[in-house]
Amino acid sequence: MLRAEGVTVSYADSERHQHVFADLSFELGHAESLALFGTSGSGKTTLLNLIAGIKTPDSGRLLFAEDGDAIDMASADETTRSAVRRSKMGIVFQFFNLIPTLSLTENCLLPLELNDLPMDDEAVQRSLAALGLGDKLDAYPDEISGGEQQRVAVLRALIHRPPLVLADEPTGNLDQTNSQAVADLLWDAVDKAGSSLIIATHSVALAERADRVLEMDALKS
Repeated sequence: MLRAEGVTVSYADSERHQHVFADLSFELGHAESLALFGTSGSGKTTLLNLIAGIKTPDSGRLLFAEDGDAIDMASADETTRSAVRRSKMGIVFQFFNLIPTLSLTENCLLPLELNDLPMDDEAVQRSLAALGLGDKLDAYPDEISGGEQQRVAVLRALIHRPPLVLADEPTGNLDQTNSQAVADLLWDAVDKAGSSLIIATHSVALAERADRVLEMDALKS
């Protein structure tokens, strides 16, 4: 599904040249989950942005393979990276990133529209109802709680059944009860879809749910 080869990212401050990580290599299999575990500033979000093609590394390759074709997200042009991100990936952001001018139903339908997939309003509404949001289908994001927004964000990320799901601290802003509910929803959804999952977290409990853990703090050099 994904192979990183010798990925290096650094930045220069006023005193020195600092690596975010250097010569990073790893693989992710189909239907496998990987936790990027580490403290704030350890490079978790940076790595997710590299995999998604939002950023490019100083050097190295990030090969995303689906249906026999491999695309290097580190060197592909922006049009290609955007197309892969839109159709092959689902992203769950730490701060939800729901579109405030769209209802909950419309937010979840957006990936289907962008990928020219059938717009099944009833199926989306049934899924929202299963998340306890059946009475808020036409509500807007600022009218629901943080935990409810994150549940909608997970559904939106998975509605087009992407092969790869990227989740950036998906429970970082939630209380314990909502964190557990969102984690259960995320793992249940990727298991049913057969998707691979990369999740960035500083939670030991969340990292332990993954098939493998990559400790980001140890990659500094």
